[in-house]
Amino acid sequence: MHAHTQETRDSLLPADALRLLKEGNARFVSNSRADRNLLQQVSETRDGQFPFAAVLSCIDSRTSAELVFDQGLGDIFSCRIAGNFLNDDILGSLEFACHVAGARLIVVLGHSRCGAIKGACDGVELGHLTGMLSKIRPAVDAVEQPTDASSRTSANGEFVEAVAAENVRRVVEAIPERSQILGEMKSSDAIDIVGGFYDVTDGSVKFLPVPSSISGGS
Repeated sequence: MHAHTQETRDSLLPADALRLLKEGNARFVSNSRADRNLLQQVSETRDGQFPFAAVLSCIDSRTSAELVFDQGLGDIFSCRIAGNFLNDDILGSLEFACHVAGARLIVVLGHSRCGAIKGACDGVELGHLTGMLSKIRPAVDAVEQPTDASSRTSANGEFVEAVAAENVRRVVEAIPERSQILGEMKSSDAIDIVGGFYDVTDGSVKFLPVPSSISGGS
């Protein structure tokens, strides 16, 4: 399998880009990954890159976007930060990926059993981690159930997963709101912005839409 050229990438619609990621994850889950010569792709991309998608995901060692979507060198831009939240630097990176470099799709990829989400649920305070987790805290507060404070912790797996999904939904909504460039590209159908959720227990990615109101279990 060859790296994308400008011609093959530019022929894709946002829906095509999403299809390629879905097909790649299906291969990953079935352990039937595409046959790639990575050194050949090094040669093919030495003079330029033409990724078709940008993925904002967590730094968790189990969630490498290139692996879980079975993509090769030059196929996707990968932005990784604990808790896959949005800040100005990541927003600028996504603007570069889409407006400058031509990516057709942005995926905000959360995952199950996320340590950053658990830390935000528990109100962890530790050095620079304190400020970072505060970016995720609005998603914690937005999940209405359970109301009992003792159940709104990392010990409640359903609550953690609900917060993780809410965090993805909020980032998906925030990207076009905070970036006029990406908002206009989405409005003109030049790109799409979607959310996904990776299950660390089986390797599958479920693509959202996430409901506007998500409640966790008790």
